[in-house]
Amino acid sequence: MTPTKPIEATSIDWRSPSLPLMVAALVAPFAAVLQSKAMTPIGLVALVACILLARLRQGAWAVPRGPVLWAGLVLGGWGALSALWAIDPRRSLSEGLVLAGMILLAAAAAEAVRRDDPAQRRRLGHAVLIGLGIGLATALADHVSGNAIRAGVRGLREVPPSLAFGLKPAASVMALLLPLLAGAWLPARWRVLALLAGGAVLLALPGDTAKLAALAGLAVAALVAFRPCAARPIAVLLALAMVATPALLGPAISAARPQIERIPPSAIHRLLIWDFALGRAAEKPLTGWGMESARIVPGGDARPSPEQLARLGVTRPDLLAWFAEPHLRLLPLHPHNGPLQIRLELGWVGTGLAALALLLLGLAAGRGAVPAAAMGALASGFVTFFASFGAWQNWWLCAAALALVIAAGMPAVKTGQK
Repeated sequence: MTPTKPIEATSIDWRSPSLPLMVAALVAPFAAVLQSKAMTPIGLVALVACILLARLRQGAWAVPRGPVLWAGLVLGGWGALSALWAIDPRRSLSEGLVLAGMILLAAAAAEAVRRDDPAQRRRLGHAVLIGLGIGLATALADHVSGNAIRAGVRGLREVPPSLAFGLKPAASVMALLLPLLAGAWLPARWRVLALLAGGAVLLALPGDTAKLAALAGLAVAALVAFRPCAARPIAVLLALAMVATPALLGPAISAARPQIERIPPSAIHRLLIWDFALGRAAEKPLTGWGMESARIVPGGDARPSPEQLARLGVTRPDLLAWFAEPHLRLLPLHPHNGPLQIRLELGWVGTGLAALALLLLGLAAGRGAVPAAAMGALASGFVTFFASFGAWQNWWLCAAALALVIAAGMPAVKTGQK
């Protein structure tokens, strides 16, 4: 009797630790289009369920370990410790603990999904593909219809102009997930086609940062796919950018002064925000003002004065009138630059810890089973962190954790798939 070859499992295992991540990948892009803050419950439920199912299946808890985990926990611990000198000690303590908890949760979920059956983990890329297809199609339809879809969900008969800005966070989430398709178990031509199609749709959506994030993610994924050895220098460059940005913003602002009145007012405002944040950061260079203190740093809620604008080279009457609008502030919630926010709130100590954590994360991503997907997602996330949202916004941290855990769970693409 001829022995039969084992048949590879093709059905979904409903107790697989990969399953919650698949469900999250399916629903997250669509949910983010409707409301970006939905990423918080989606990410948290998926990560917790992944850990619990691994405990049920494997009979032991997934215990994370390694230098990436410890570097992240030390950064969160430093944020919590900053409560001792922070303007708002309670907020600094809670945000530091939340960051440490999120890092621990993501590390445990990554360990849990890596132990799962490879046949189940191969479905992660398919779930990302389907979820992105639904999310990108919905976002494009909403954009083309003048935001009618999101207005309808909110019960609005008339679409306010401000509603258009809501697509930008959703586009950033999808730009974060898009490079994961580089690790999907699909023929190479289909992976390339999916990546290019997703990038094209993101370029058609609003949000300059999301466009840049998508391009960066695709470029890094392609580079690492063809030259895996490039992952290490990319990780080093990201860490250096974390350290160098606060030091380089000042000279960049000075270089822009002769031509500053030729750029859009919103860009001038961004330079003004950075100039103010740099000044406040210089007052407490080592320890900073405390985690999540940017929103209440002294003077941040003041309106730009003509003297401050003149120091940047802004004297045109129409620009002065634009900056006289009552809603404009010197520092609205955060500096819109992640490295500068960390430098302002956690000082050079926090900057060094963040750079170390980012370096170790990049090196680990480059050694993973799907380095192109992981490094692409990391690069896309860094661009968004660099130029857009607050560094500690929970919905964005959950989105980033979900993307990196999915990348950690994806198995290596077999040779025939390349």
